[in-house]
Amino acid sequence: MALHNDLVQRQAQHELRLIASPYHDGVEGVDRGRGPNHLLDCARASGVLDAVGRPVSVESVDPVDPAAPEAARLFALSRRLAERVRSAVADGAFPIVLAGDCNSCLGTVAGCGTNGLGVVWFDAHADFDDPEDTQSGSLDAMGLAMLTGRGWQALRETIPGLAAIDEDRVVLVAVRDLEPAQRDRLRGSRIRSLEGSHFSDADLRRVLDDLHDRAARVYLHIDLDSLDPSEGTANQYSAPGGLSCAQLTAAVADVFDRFDVVAASITAYNPDSDEDGRMATTATRLLAAVAEGA
Repeated sequence: MALHNDLVQRQAQHELRLIASPYHDGVEGVDRGRGPNHLLDCARASGVLDAVGRPVSVESVDPVDPAAPEAARLFALSRRLAERVRSAVADGAFPIVLAGDCNSCLGTVAGCGTNGLGVVWFDAHADFDDPEDTQSGSLDAMGLAMLTGRGWQALRETIPGLAAIDEDRVVLVAVRDLEPAQRDRLRGSRIRSLEGSHFSDADLRRVLDDLHDRAARVYLHIDLDSLDPSEGTANQYSAPGGLSCAQLTAAVADVFDRFDVVAASITAYNPDSDEDGRMATTATRLLAAVAEGA
């Protein structure tokens, strides 16, 4: 009996738990909210999930009332996602979140615990808008800002386990599509950023090693528009000057080599923008790389 229990425990510790959050602006299956299930279908068809060499389970975050206000929907989904991630961690599984929007980070981070946590975030955009002066009004453009304690305090506090991540425990890689005010805000923060693809392997190692001095545990966030459009079009906001798939895959391996990665997310894929299907193929390869690192 003891040997059986030990085997079950070891199997659970090697499980990958894929958690789909198929929402954009809190609405299911629209725009980038179509991405998670499409990527899951591609991963199944390609055999990636069968090839990881460990148990894989798939589950989805339940929808919320579509008639609720946008912000209420977003934070309700974050609470539900946090429960899913927390359950995966408690079971010894590694959670990989496939999400439409980047503000899903709130639920993922709350679920894996913020104590001593750092963040490595790949994105063409800073997602660091402040609700006081945003011009787009996009909550998705506030994901990293909210994660570091900016704005929406009352609603952030409704997510159990969520606490602000210090800016100096965040590394932002491949950012490049910035308005002047967004660039100024990022430069005025303590976030360490590497712009576009104009950095060396040594530069990346330097910022990761610096982060390791502050945080041994990290949350890995991959917005697919961190990739250059030559690798495929992730969404309608894709911008030139991004990473190649080889660069991003190598960077992901560097993160796993240096840190205890406690959760990962792949976000912001809109199948409507991926007219030739190349980004779906690229994203599936990235999912395999994350699964291998985990």
